[in-house]
Amino acid sequence: MSTLNKKEVISQAKQEIAGSVAYKRLTALFDDGTFTEIDAFVKSSDSYAEVVAGYGAVNGCPAYAFAQNSDFASGAMSKAQASKLEKIYDLAVKTGNPVIGLYDSNGARLSEGVDMLAGYGKILNSISNLSGVVPQISVILGNCFGAGALNAANADIIIMSKDAKFTVTTNGQGGGSDKAFESGLADVLAENEAEAIEKARELITYLPSNNLSMAPIADSADAETAAGTDPIALTVDAGTFFEIKGGCGANAKTGFARLYGSTVAVACTNGEELDCKDCKKLADFVNLCDSFAIPVITFADSKGFKCLKSASKLAAVYAQATTVKATVVTGEAYGPFYVAVAGTGANADVTFAWTDAAIAPLAPAATANILWADKMAVPVSEQQAVIDEFKATECSAFSAAAKGYVADVINPEDTRAKLFAALDMLAGKRVSTLPKKHSTI
Repeated sequence: MSTLNKKEVISQAKQEIAGSVAYKRLTALFDDGTFTEIDAFVKSSDSYAEVVAGYGAVNGCPAYAFAQNSDFASGAMSKAQASKLEKIYDLAVKTGNPVIGLYDSNGARLSEGVDMLAGYGKILNSISNLSGVVPQISVILGNCFGAGALNAANADIIIMSKDAKFTVTTNGQGGGSDKAFESGLADVLAENEAEAIEKARELITYLPSNNLSMAPIADSADAETAAGTDPIALTVDAGTFFEIKGGCGANAKTGFARLYGSTVAVACTNGEELDCKDCKKLADFVNLCDSFAIPVITFADSKGFKCLKSASKLAAVYAQATTVKATVVTGEAYGPFYVAVAGTGANADVTFAWTDAAIAPLAPAATANILWADKMAVPVSEQQAVIDEFKATECSAFSAAAKGYVADVINPEDTRAKLFAALDMLAGKRVSTLPKKHSTI
């Protein structure tokens, strides 16, 4: 073949691939002019491989990414696709950069038989080995079924377009985005494909490249000036809160944000009892942040737990997490809840409390009946006043501070400055843990 003919073949092949939906999605993900494709000419059967893969910069952050190509065999998994994906994960191991997967596939090439099971298995193994080493983001843009869904679901964070389908069943049954978002399977729900890709671009700026590096530093911004008593808005840089699992767990809120330009993780409860979804949501988020040494700020306000097993797992995650942990008791923190997220059991590095916070072994109504039994011997209509008095005196934040259980009692408007100073001092935190394979809780 002449040099001219070779150039024509290359040009024709590049045009065919560049015109595909997967290539267009990757160019939308990466910064302009930074995308470099890997193994562009790999063939699968009689066409190009059903995935486009490569590397580049995403909002200035180096990253690897792949996009299943539904224009070629509906994005079906093949030996060729598996080989390209394995190369991406191998490179991520060597260089310590994040991996972003754009999923859109109807399944596997059945003509290749059980070879597909080995392909899926190798990819799942690579995803598992990289877990906690580099951030992994799955973006579900079309169909994601069966074993492919198993791989996608093992990423750290899952972004899903509203019209996509995501399920372990091979026929797509029950894989709607609304259900995935409500169950917590999908961490972020986007209105459409373009928004899902943009969400991935935004998210990666909050995450470190790997577990040995720091998250990118951004320009600082003031907190919202009219935040009222919303602890998140009072504390973080305005417009930087990126919520995670917003559709699951109504009484807890989690997400990434920036505090004077630095990435922090925020976990906030709203004063109600925490159910199984709330506890799992908080535990998963704190566990993820601990893997990448992202400081965790907890705004604690809850009447307690509804589910013992989930509560115990949440407590274990907080206790085992060695990343920087700062807790602000903004409302009520009684008994097991205080122990789990704010007390010595949570290994909190610093605990603050707002001036009107309440901290006690039991809820005031129960404790007052025991410790103030004589004062409670009044008509039922007058008992609430006695409980309120008990709460204000015996359960006050100042009482807890006097006993050393709270580092400082602060006004809400001082929260941002106090947390910044604390996190700045704790930035060099180092913790040695007992040698073991892993915990069993």
